[in-house]
Amino acid sequence: MQLHDLKSKDKKDKKRVGRGGARGTYCGRGVKGQKARAGSGGEPIIRRFIKRYPKLRGYRTKDGKKSAVVNVVNLENAFDDGDEVTPESLVRKGLIRRRDGKLPPVKILGEGKLEKSLTIKNCKVSKTAKEKIKKAGGDF
Repeated sequence: MQLHDLKSKDKKDKKRVGRGGARGTYCGRGVKGQKARAGSGGEPIIRRFIKRYPKLRGYRTKDGKKSAVVNVVNLENAFDDGDEVTPESLVRKGLIRRRDGKLPPVKILGEGKLEKSLTIKNCKVSKTAKEKIKKAGGDF
């Protein structure tokens, strides 16, 4: 290999062809054929990826984070009467898991029965779950 064999990896070194000027009518493209036409460079690579990307449908939360969901029946089985329910205690009991080392937002739903009075902190609660927790003597 010699110095005149080396080629630059810089794309700016390529000649821009087909814009008129000193090279005349065909501008170095030849006379006819696909490569002589305007716009024959193919589609941009990024467009191919954009078209392949799945279009997401349905409801998405505003902050993009999905809540970890826990039902009232799970609280009934995991906690004792008078316990405090927080995201930390739910992780300790194994009802939810950390995401990327952080506690996810938690939402408590009202499926099942609850007969223990529990104190709920730092969790979102659905209407039916609120009714069941209040009925059992729980607090927020």
